[in-house]
Amino acid sequence: MYEYEIQQFRSAELIRRADEARLAREAIRARRAARRQARHDGAEAESHTPRQRRPRFARAA
Repeated sequence: MYEYEIQQFRSAELIRRADEARLAREAIRARRAARRQARHDGAEAESHTPRQRRPRFARAA
């Protein structure tokens, strides 16, 4: 009986660890998505000028 209780405890602990790891991965994904969205929104707001960053044609020598 004692071995069964130890096995139940270990099983519950592994399930708890897996849930914590899953929550951590979800939090990381959510933060990355938020940063990606903020970068995307910021890029649209800053690109209101028609001027390009780089000249269209190379300089003549």
